[in-house]
Amino acid sequence: MNIFRKIASTIISQIRSRGLISSIAMNRSQFFGMLRGLLYKLLYFNNIHASLFTIQANSTIEIFNKRAKVDIGNFVFIRKNVSIRLDFDGKLTLGEKVFINDNCNINCVHKIMIGKGSKIAPNVCINDHDHNYKSVDGEHLLKGEVIIGSNVWVGSNVVILRDTYIGDNAVIAAGSVVKGNIPANTLFLNKRENKHISYKEPKSTINNLYQVKESI
Repeated sequence: MNIFRKIASTIISQIRSRGLISSIAMNRSQFFGMLRGLLYKLLYFNNIHASLFTIQANSTIEIFNKRAKVDIGNFVFIRKNVSIRLDFDGKLTLGEKVFINDNCNINCVHKIMIGKGSKIAPNVCINDHDHNYKSVDGEHLLKGEVIIGSNVWVGSNVVILRDTYIGDNAVIAAGSVVKGNIPANTLFLNKRENKHISYKEPKSTINNLYQVKESI
């Protein structure tokens, strides 16, 4: 009952701030997203543990092994064109009120955890494994884990690699490639340097070369 009271109060607040028509359009999308969430719970009833979450159009959850598990907290919101895939004994945990924006990819074969209140911007890719390209006969995947704390902001186009640990309240700058330990309450960004390398000689340089040749 507490969940439904919270939903009702949220809708009333939206109508007051956004207006009736905009609120209806937005909540229509959320309603169908919740239905999709229920369908995924029914489809993977042995693999997904969740109460109420939203997954919008063209987003998918694919589970390829009976041992793989997904734990989704209340009010998780997954926007459009998100791909979530699990295999082997993968364990994916999305804490309460996690927000995942459009076009994100999460690939889990061992362990990925995203803490409550964390927000993932568009086009983010999270992997807890690498391909073991050096091995011919052995295991073809190098498995690790990704732990993202609570209230973390991950910017657009970020790639998070295996064995990465991001502390609470950290901010990951857009376009970063992340691996290793990121302390809590810090801003992480890859150092960038703009370079402009000319691939075409200026006319003045070409004219000087002709003059040198003629004098010879």
